[in-house]
Amino acid sequence: MKQFFQQIIIATVKYWLKRKNKKITDRKLLSEVEILKVNITHIVRDTVFVLIGIVSAGFGLKGFLLPNSFIDGGAMGISLLISETTNVPLSLLIVVINFPFIILGFSQIGKQFAFKSLLAIIGLALIVHFIPYPLITSDKLLIAVFGGFFLGAGIGMAIRGGAVIDGTEVLAIYLSKKTGLTIGDVILIFNIIIFSFGAYILSIEVALYAMLTYIVAAKTVDFVIEGVEEYTGITIISDKSEKIRLMITEKLGRGVTIYTGKGGFGTKRHNLKQIDILYTVITRLEIARLRTEIDKIDSDSFIIMNSIKDTKGGMIKKRRLVNKTTAHNNE
Repeated sequence: MKQFFQQIIIATVKYWLKRKNKKITDRKLLSEVEILKVNITHIVRDTVFVLIGIVSAGFGLKGFLLPNSFIDGGAMGISLLISETTNVPLSLLIVVINFPFIILGFSQIGKQFAFKSLLAIIGLALIVHFIPYPLITSDKLLIAVFGGFFLGAGIGMAIRGGAVIDGTEVLAIYLSKKTGLTIGDVILIFNIIIFSFGAYILSIEVALYAMLTYIVAAKTVDFVIEGVEEYTGITIISDKSEKIRLMITEKLGRGVTIYTGKGGFGTKRHNLKQIDILYTVITRLEIARLRTEIDKIDSDSFIIMNSIKDTKGGMIKKRRLVNKTTAHNNE
């Protein structure tokens, strides 16, 4: 099956090159085939993420929030609030409320993002309108927590797929450029306004549960986007950098990047000591072991740690090096 798809990709590339009247060489063909493979892989992956996202968000809305007259923050909160106070269907409101944000996203982020988001929002609207999700519970606390969880998981999966099903963040990015506010400040102000209207139109109790729903949804979005496994970037400055480098690559099986630097403590520039600065990325579960191993080599070493949301490539997701002598770089 894999060989079959390989032949289709090669044939497609050859056809495209002929249409462009470009000379077909083995090198050019190989390069274009690899580019097309990457594009197809990313399109399939993004589509799967968005589909899972809209199904999850639809479940959160129709299985928890909508039947129990709960609202959320953001553009989805506006849609839910209007739906609760009028006879306008939620599926229509999801598209109408988010449409200005899609136009804004087109100018601020790009055509591909806007197109993906439009399809994702229309998909969510169709799912909400046509799929009869079951009512899961009438317990208010469970509605707020799990409604927020599934809605947040849906929003997060859509973002991982390069789209949005709630356009609030697009507005926040735009306003943060025009004002001195951060993206977080804009979203906070936006949601305070929504919750205030919710308290006035519905009830204070509903608004309080809406805040809980929003907090759960926001935390779930972060969890889905950033992942479970948190990474830590470690910068190590030591006189015994070579021994530490060997320990990291051979004992821990991790890659290392080496920077050449100078010690800054001194009165004369020409007396500043040259030093190799090591940088590696490990999971938080490996920090204790790394510090122990470093202390065995140089207990006076200077170590700096900073959080990293995610990594791609390199040795970080591998347990052991295939060839230990080639592990000199994380990236």
